[in-house]
Amino acid sequence: MRTLPIWGYFARYTSIGVLNTLIHWCVFFTAYFWLGLNQAYSNLLGFTVAVSFSFFGNARYTFKSGVSWVRYFLFVLFMGALSLAVGFVSDTLKLPALVTLIVFSGISLIVGFFYSRHVVFREPAP
Repeated sequence: MRTLPIWGYFARYTSIGVLNTLIHWCVFFTAYFWLGLNQAYSNLLGFTVAVSFSFFGNARYTFKSGVSWVRYFLFVLFMGALSLAVGFVSDTLKLPALVTLIVFSGISLIVGFFYSRHVVFREPAP
């Protein structure tokens, strides 16, 4: 298997992330404006719907790695906690929903990439 430079992995991760973000934002706005949920739960719901696409897309396309329930659980648990935390901070600070989405999208892109690369999709040492 050919190894990419870190920027190659990051570019692939970002392309999956764009689609993931679209899914996340659509669900967030539906939950927040139509269902009347607060930002924390709307953000968590949006994340939850988009996370499976992101996990499998990144496993196959970005990192060319195997999938397992353990890897899926590590990814969902960490990123879900991050999503919920951003939502709670936004609720506490009474930030607009769009700010919540932009902040979470930026944080999850950077933090999620390094967490995915070094924890979730890390290959065992030879």
